[in-house]
Amino acid sequence: MLAIYGPLQLILSIVYFVMIVHIIMSWLINFQVLNLRQPLVSQIWDGLNRLLEPIYQPIRSILPDTRPLDLAPLVALVIVISLRAYVLPVMFGFA
Repeated sequence: MLAIYGPLQLILSIVYFVMIVHIIMSWLINFQVLNLRQPLVSQIWDGLNRLLEPIYQPIRSILPDTRPLDLAPLVALVIVISLRAYVLPVMFGFA
């Protein structure tokens, strides 16, 4: 069981880290600390959006429309945290 638990925990930790980077980067872009006209910033932002959009899109279809505020990253982050901290250990008998 540990052979399955370890990689799942690693994948969820990587997803958690990428989501935190995406959220912080979106704040920095919105507060005009980072500029999307810079090629490196634009490439990183585009890559993060391509990675995380398949996770966010189903959540956006369920949530009500709050146009200026996107709650999908917050909901996805809470889901990843709960999977990593509560669901996965209980499923594999570590809790």
